[in-house]
Amino acid sequence: MKLLEQLAPVSEVSHRSGPRDRVVLSSRVRLARNLPHIPFPGHAKRGDRVKAYEQLMPIIQGLAPLSGGLAEPMEKLSALDKQLLVERHLVSREHAAKGVGSGFVLNREESLCVMVNEEDHLRMQALRVGLQLGEAWTAIDAIDTALQQKVELAYSRSYGFLTACPTNLGTGIRVSAMLHLPGLVLAEQVGQIIQAVGKLGLAVRGLYGEGTEALGNLFQVSNQMTLGESEPEIVEKLNKVILQIIEHEDNARKSLLAKKPRWVFNHVGRAYGILCNAHTISSKETLNLLSLLWLGMDAGLIPADARPLVNELFLVTQPAHLQCLFSQQEKMASEERDVLRSDVLRDRLAGLARPDHRRVASPGLDDSGTPPTS
Repeated sequence: MKLLEQLAPVSEVSHRSGPRDRVVLSSRVRLARNLPHIPFPGHAKRGDRVKAYEQLMPIIQGLAPLSGGLAEPMEKLSALDKQLLVERHLVSREHAAKGVGSGFVLNREESLCVMVNEEDHLRMQALRVGLQLGEAWTAIDAIDTALQQKVELAYSRSYGFLTACPTNLGTGIRVSAMLHLPGLVLAEQVGQIIQAVGKLGLAVRGLYGEGTEALGNLFQVSNQMTLGESEPEIVEKLNKVILQIIEHEDNARKSLLAKKPRWVFNHVGRAYGILCNAHTISSKETLNLLSLLWLGMDAGLIPADARPLVNELFLVTQPAHLQCLFSQQEKMASEERDVLRSDVLRDRLAGLARPDHRRVASPGLDDSGTPPTS
């Protein structure tokens, strides 16, 4: 199976847009659910996992929003296929490590995905571009309602939905947003924001979730409390916090462009220079430098119509996607990927206009997150 041919083309993904997507790249709402009479995956024997898988997969595939989508058992996917799904944030890193008795179902629009036998029997998630937490919640709530009409779930009148990890007990909901915060990072204010968010009972993680680094100035902010509050209350609470973070990020960018414009121009210009001229470059450095090109577009230094190109490069230069450009079979050494990545960057960015501070008529962004026009 060539999974990449089953997924949306990278060029299509790069053109997706949503509300406030200059700061909020994506919104996600995930629900954890379990069957009552089968051990949870972490304690289940292989036969129990297979039993849960065989019971749940036909039900999930039969739900209207997921009908006709992509459904695969994890043991049939190659390591490269699994990494592709992780790089697109369609499955977790933990689920990518699963084999027999685990699988996933993905709808055609790639906005709904259900993981079977990850940490819980079911991890159902709705994904949206930009700040659309309410819309994501509505979509996954509909899936959950339809599911409960077809199968009994592990539930306690005292504690709510029962989950493998106590931190998911109750509603089983995890609401998160992926934020691009270069202004706060450059202004050395992101630590204060993370500390403040933590005091509100929220978690801040890196690009691929818990235990990962915030590459490309990208941070995931999510709830930690799942018990004692309703799902809409949790969604609304996170939405309010995200709006405050957006305001802080916009203010940081405005302040930097007002007080240290040349310093910002230098960061963006150096990022452009390295990406356009490097002959070997790591994935980590690429993501960090592409983040600065995003910042350059938002500040007006680089034409805004270049965003789909930069979005595409952000995805296509990641290891699994890069390997698929050149080889579907053999695993590449990291040094080989670094060389090929630089070739792709030089070729794709050859027509991109260099950053020009003369495009910036006045520093900063307006209240809607739009760069000032020149």
